[in-house]
Amino acid sequence: MCAHVRAQWAAPGQVKIALACWVVNMDTARYLGANPPAREEMRLPPEGIAEWDEELTSRVIGHLAARMNALATALPTTDKHLTTTVPLVLT
Repeated sequence: MCAHVRAQWAAPGQVKIALACWVVNMDTARYLGANPPAREEMRLPPEGIAEWDEELTSRVIGHLAARMNALATALPTTDKHLTTTVPLVLT
């Protein structure tokens, strides 16, 4: 599994977390033959060919949202991420 996480200020005391997850099929035969997948194959478009796993992303952002006391339900973005807003806690 691979993930891409972004965090940005949403408002005073709040942070917006965006997450995209995907599963990379590491072809064992290619590794044993000394021909691993190219880096581009393991990245989301437009840089690569890996496909976004919406169900996995939804489950992971749900766990993050629960642990971080999210202020709202996760929503999709235009670039295949799910985003939620959480309170900023500095310790």
